[in-house]
Order: sequence, then C-alpha cells, then structure tokens
Amino acid sequence: MNQHRKWATVLSLIGMGFGQIYNRQIIKGFLLFIVHLLGITLAMVLPKAIWGLVTLGEQADHLEKVGKVYVNVRGDHSIFLMIEGMIVIIAMLIIVAIYIANVKDAYNVGKMREHGIAPRRFSDTLHYLGEVKFPQMIISLPILLVIFFTIMPILFMISLAFTNYSAPNYLPPAKLVSWIGLDGFKDIFTIKAWNQTFFGVAFWTLIWTVCATLTTFTGGFAAALMVQKKGIRFKGFWRTLFIIPYAIPQFISLLIMRNMFNGEFGPINQYLSYFGLGGLPWLTDPFWAKFTVIIVNIWIGFPITMLMIIGILTTISRDLYEAAEIDGATPFQQFSNITFPSVMLSFGPLLVMSFAGNINNFNLIYLLTNGNPANPNYQSAGSTDILITWLFKLTMDSGKYNFASIIGIFIFIIVASFAIINVRRTKAFKEEDDYR
Repeated sequence: MNQHRKWATVLSLIGMGFGQIYNRQIIKGFLLFIVHLLGITLAMVLPKAIWGLVTLGEQADHLEKVGKVYVNVRGDHSIFLMIEGMIVIIAMLIIVAIYIANVKDAYNVGKMREHGIAPRRFSDTLHYLGEVKFPQMIISLPILLVIFFTIMPILFMISLAFTNYSAPNYLPPAKLVSWIGLDGFKDIFTIKAWNQTFFGVAFWTLIWTVCATLTTFTGGFAAALMVQKKGIRFKGFWRTLFIIPYAIPQFISLLIMRNMFNGEFGPINQYLSYFGLGGLPWLTDPFWAKFTVIIVNIWIGFPITMLMIIGILTTISRDLYEAAEIDGATPFQQFSNITFPSVMLSFGPLLVMSFAGNINNFNLIYLLTNGNPANPNYQSAGSTDILITWLFKLTMDSGKYNFASIIGIFIFIIVASFAIINVRRTKAFKEEDDYR
C-alpha cells in the first residue's frame, strides 16, 4: 500500500532527484540531480571552508630560502578565507533546504500515485509554478540576491568586529588576522582615547540627529502653512521657489555652502563686514561648525518636508475648519486640534525615517566640514564627525577595520532601536479604533 511513497522517499534521501525519477518525473529529477552534484562539490570544499573560517589561516606570506635565493611564498589571506567560508556555508544551507524540499516532494508524489493520481508532467509543473506558485517564484531570486549581497556583507561586517583586523600590525596577506572575541568592544569602553572619542561622537550624533530632524520638520511645516494659507496669491510660484534648494544636486549645494561659509574669503563674512560686524569662524570653530551644519541642513531638507505636508494639508476636509469656526475655535485651536494631528497621523512614519536617515547623514557632514575642525582629544575623528563619518575615517584613513565594524554595529543598534520604538508608538501604525 505504501510502497510508492516508501521507495520515493528512500531514493530521494539517497540522492536528490532519484525519488522524482522513480515517480516518473524525469526532467524534474534530472534538474534536482544537477543540484545534487553541486551539493557534493560544496560538501567536498566545506571542511576547508570551515577550517578557514575558524582559523583564519595558519601562515602569512613569507620569504623562503630556495638554494641561495629567497622566494616569496604565498600564504593564507585571512579575509579571503573568511569570505569564502561564509559563501560556502550559506550556499550549503540553501542546498540543504532544497534537499529537504526534494524529500517532501518525492513523498507527496509517491502518496498521490498510491491513490491512483498520475504524477505531474514537467509542463504541468511549470504551469503550476507559473499560476499557483508565481509569487514565490518571482520573490525567490530577490531573496537569493538579498542573502548574498545584503545579509552576507552584514555578517562579514559583524564578524570583523570580533577580530584584530587593523593596519599596520594585522593586515593580510603580510600578517594573519585572529579572532579576539569581545576584546575590541572592551577596548572601545576602557581605553581612554577610544571611549572619549566614542562617547563624544555619539553624543554629538544624537544632538545633530534631533536638531536636524526637528528643524527641517518645523521649517517645512511653517513653509507649507504659509504657502497654503487662505488668501496667499501665486501659490505655485512660492512652491516652485521653495523647492529649488532640493532640486539642485546636494553635492553641488554643499560645496557652494562650504565656500560661502569660508571664514577667510566666504561671501557671508564679507556681508557681515559691510555692516561693521566681524566675521565668524563658521567652519573652524567647533561650536560654529556644528551650528553651520544644522543651518545648512535646514536649507537643504525643508523643501521636501514642505511638499509632503502640502500634500497632506490638501486632504484635510474644509468642513472640519468650518465647523470649528462655527464653534468659535481660534486659529491656534484649529491648528492644534485639526491640522497638527492630521499631519502627524500621515507624516509620523516619515519623521521616524528622517530621524534614522539623519543618524547616517554622511553626505552633509563629510562634504561640508569633512568632520573638521580637528579635535586633539579624539581618535581619528573631528569635532563635527558623526558615527558614520567616523566609521568612514577609521576604515579609509586609519585602517582600523575592526573598530569600524564595532561602530557599525552600534549604529545599527541605535537606528533599529529608535526606529522600532518610534514606529510602534506612531498612530499611523495602530488600529483605527485606537485613536478615534
């Protein structure tokens, strides 16, 4: 009675595709057998991949004497071994998932044969995949790309945080990299030069993020209210005028602003001198440099906020305002009870996204100040550096890849925490009855 499912299952356990061939699904079985061969190949290199991932190599490049001549002998490259190990293990996990699906498929088809149901032909299988399983088929390729081009790089970055990978002492292939566990995290908090830099940069990152988010939101909200105010003429002209800062490529705007705020020959200081005022060290003094980046961010960021809020304001029914006027509500009461809640209901998630984006606002800080002015108490960071620009400098300028990975982990934790907490508290993500 159970012979078909029994033999199909046993054969599929022996090798992928064997159960399908037994079930007279020749083409499907052949394709799965090709995957089986790939799995055998991966299984053969899996021990070496695991060895490389665990040990990160045993011998670096070195000179070896051959007769009377010294020859450069190629050793193990720790980073290549780490990457290769991750790729092989992830690919092997995918093969294992296909193997399990292969066994289930052989069992189910064998069960169908016992009930007198003929197995699907290959054309029927393609039709089934194209009709019933079409969403899964379409999403499978993006999932694979996400695994290898998003998840794997994240795992690689996290792994570097637990190594001593840094220049000049532990830079392959001349030197091997080793696993050091949590020692790098401990150094961030215990070594004065590092913990002073980390807490100083993190504190400024928090101040910058809050100020940048609130100022652009407030500026965009105020501009939207003024443009949409009843009685204002040429609304299209004002909307177009205010969107110009956003329409110009940010790269160009920031370089122009960098020259305008130049303390020696910038036009802003020249204008101040015309009124008998002394020039300010916009980009060379720590306080004024931080003030400058916030002001420039308002100029660049408020237009898009204004356009979004204008779109939200146009959806608010005029009947609400007319009813409020009849009840004797003042303009401020109308704003606080109708306009502001309606805007926040729709704009709340975007505000959270803006907050997370400002934590990682690399372009503005790097192009405007390059993290300067220099801070003698900081390790590879300037007074206006935020965590993301400090991470960049640790990687590109100092070669402290392990510390940069640690900072990357902290950035992820901070952004994820704020995003999850704030999104869960945003009314737009709650049930409608919760805020009626």
